[in-house]
Amino acid sequence: MTPTTVSLIGSTGSIGTQAIEVIESCPERFTVAALGAQRSIEALADQARRFRPPVVAIGDASLASELARLLPSGVEVVTGSDGLAHLATLADVAVNGVVGFAGLTVTLAALEAGRRLCLANKESIIAGAPVVQRARSTPGAEIIPVDSEHCAIHQCLRSGSAPEVARLLLTASGGPFRGRTRDELASVEVAEALAHPTWSMGPKITVDSSTLMNKGLEVIEAHELFGIPFDAIDVVVHPQSIVHSMVEFTDGAVVAQLSMPDMRLPIGYALMYPDRLPVPFGAIDWKELTRLDFEEPDRSVFTCLDLAYRAGREGDLAPAWLNAANEVAVAAFLDGRIGWCAIGDVVTGTLDSYEVSTGPPVDADGMSNRSVEDVLEADASARRAAERVVADRVLAA
Repeated sequence: MTPTTVSLIGSTGSIGTQAIEVIESCPERFTVAALGAQRSIEALADQARRFRPPVVAIGDASLASELARLLPSGVEVVTGSDGLAHLATLADVAVNGVVGFAGLTVTLAALEAGRRLCLANKESIIAGAPVVQRARSTPGAEIIPVDSEHCAIHQCLRSGSAPEVARLLLTASGGPFRGRTRDELASVEVAEALAHPTWSMGPKITVDSSTLMNKGLEVIEAHELFGIPFDAIDVVVHPQSIVHSMVEFTDGAVVAQLSMPDMRLPIGYALMYPDRLPVPFGAIDWKELTRLDFEEPDRSVFTCLDLAYRAGREGDLAPAWLNAANEVAVAAFLDGRIGWCAIGDVVTGTLDSYEVSTGPPVDADGMSNRSVEDVLEADASARRAAERVVADRVLAA
């Protein structure tokens, strides 16, 4: 069996390091062809010494010389966002574990090269939906989602055909603030928002989980990945994080994917698809599992969820505005400039300034004619608008 070659972009982050664990669990199945990170040169160099890929990329070009001194001889260094994107074209499978909107170029490069993309970067398909849609039509290109919820839906959809799908049910842990009122959350500290009860993730996505913006973004992502209307995508809070999502079919049957919360399972699924990984990451001990609880999310407290539905239904570049505004708001919260409750307020104020297009430009086949430059300009405009909203709130405080 010829091993599958893999490029890991964002290899030093949470997704990247867990992908390495999966690869090392099946060394006969995978070969690391390229590694890339934004700034973590020591961790990147350590990975390069273990796997000896022919090329590595560092997003921060100013660190290239220092990285080169740490690498084994013969390893090429490429730099910048173009360098990270280049890695996605060098292997059978590209894993995009880049954090935030910066992952868009990696997503596009993989798809335009006709590669399988193991996608953990939801922002690129949300903000960049108009251009990603076109790139997905490249022969050979496919997206296998790594987010546990979308990976679960991907698995459940193998049980029926598209016309048989009634709705998607995305599960949410509820984050660290489940059951709390808005008044109780008015003065929460950053450390409290970062104390996720189930998952170990980076700070940005952990804050998104606390506001349920992460789930809102996943609603948009599910719409883009699977072509399901927003009215047929629901969110249900499931604090145990055992049921990772569900699909309800037209006959009333619900198919769910269950496992312990372990990101190595969806990573392995995406790497091995359509086969299954032989290592049982996330296996459930059924003697220990005693209950599964479900409840409605409190939309009066977690306002970001409905903001995501609003932007998704608006379509065109509105999701790009939503994503950019949220990144600015979360950064301001982590920096101590605004409180937790203000995150949703900043996103609301930013979306209120979004100017509705006269109509999304599409070609005769209904494919968006938006360019990467359009998406980048929308992102930049939304960030400027969000910074103004943040500044106004800081002055008013």
